[in-house]
Amino acid sequence: MTLRAKVAGVGHYLPERVVENAEFEASLDTSDEWIRSRSGIERRHFAAEGQTTSDLATRAAKAALADAGLEPSDIDAIVLATSTADLTFPSAATMVQAALGMTKGFAFDVQAVCAGFVYALTNANALIVSGQAKRVLVIGAETFSRIMDWEDRATCVLFGDGAGALVLEASEGDGSNADRGILSTDLNSDGRFRDILYVDGGIGSGTTGYLRMQGKEVFRHAVEKLAATAETAMGKIGLQASELDWVVPHQANIRIIAGTAEKLGLPMDKVVVTVQDHGNTSAASIPLALSVGRARGQIKPGDLIVTEAIGGGLARGAVVLRW
Repeated sequence: MTLRAKVAGVGHYLPERVVENAEFEASLDTSDEWIRSRSGIERRHFAAEGQTTSDLATRAAKAALADAGLEPSDIDAIVLATSTADLTFPSAATMVQAALGMTKGFAFDVQAVCAGFVYALTNANALIVSGQAKRVLVIGAETFSRIMDWEDRATCVLFGDGAGALVLEASEGDGSNADRGILSTDLNSDGRFRDILYVDGGIGSGTTGYLRMQGKEVFRHAVEKLAATAETAMGKIGLQASELDWVVPHQANIRIIAGTAEKLGLPMDKVVVTVQDHGNTSAASIPLALSVGRARGQIKPGDLIVTEAIGGGLARGAVVLRW
């Protein structure tokens, strides 16, 4: 018998405000065609004034719990991936815990920027297989609209707000790749590349700061490193890319998504793509794509999936799971 962390439920939440590309034309030297051609993005959602990351996360969490047929009291832990927590502390995860009415268990944030959800899944998987938790609510939530420089046309048009969540629960398997749940993970980072994607603020500077990105450099690293971490995760269990049903990538840029699929030798009809409607929602993008992919009827029970992401600090990683 092998203990696995199986997906029991999934859900997401997107703020009501939808911002089409054309809305940026009034304030920036840009156009719908320019944004689409470089990123594949057509629209994104922005949080309302006063709407926080934990608010979005709580709504996604409730949707995932409802999908799993569970109550907050059934959850042992919350792991929330975000780079835009409401406050320096306490964690946004504890705020979600309170909003759900959970009075037991534990909650904490994971900060690995766009790779955050992969890191959160890996941590949640470890909690379950080690016996420290039976059910873990894993959330990715961001309000990146709060850290945009609205005069920087190269970055501010790329990002959006949203949240997605999974419920993972302990399940017995036979130790083979036919088991449902998380089958393998791979995590990496390389802080030498800090300056190509970062926020120029924080406690040390006394300001919140804005996101800064060297787009060409990020792209140069992204395709190669995303394919490599996916191949490493698959290699740990003797899996070939041709055996996958779906790739559910971090939704940053359609060119990166397509380039990674090509490097893995997979057609785009095996890739779940949501970047056109959400933009880059950082740590929220993978759970959003999983939830939307399931709602579309793409992802079905028993499907074999690899999900991969890369973010600032060049934190990156991949998870192989059977739905």
